[in-house]
Amino acid sequence: MPVIDTERVCRWLCAVAESYDRIAGNLCYRFCSDEVILECNRQFLNHDYFTDIITFDYTRGRKIGGDMLISLDTVASNAAGLGVDPHRELLRVIVHGVLHLCGLHDKEPGEREKMEEAENGALRLYDAMEIV
Repeated sequence: MPVIDTERVCRWLCAVAESYDRIAGNLCYRFCSDEVILECNRQFLNHDYFTDIITFDYTRGRKIGGDMLISLDTVASNAAGLGVDPHRELLRVIVHGVLHLCGLHDKEPGEREKMEEAENGALRLYDAMEIV
């Protein structure tokens, strides 16, 4: 299990939600292996492939909420492939789920670039936040 500054991450995710005129509600993260996320992908989404995150959206109005399942195996392999710090990649994936809950998508042409821009902006916000 990675070490996460949960207080800072919670403040950050609330700020990200607020920047999209949303209110952060219950955000539940479960960190797992590739095998677990593949099984969930098959069972709930009829997808037969690995992914870094699956987001189950329980948003009601402006109040976002959801369960996010994150494969630490895929996060680590993505970080290695991109040549980035694994902790930084984990933060990117954590906020990716919140951005989905805020209404951003990444499956259609042009959406991936907007999602990456939003992730990068959110990571800059994280960097600018004070460590308490």
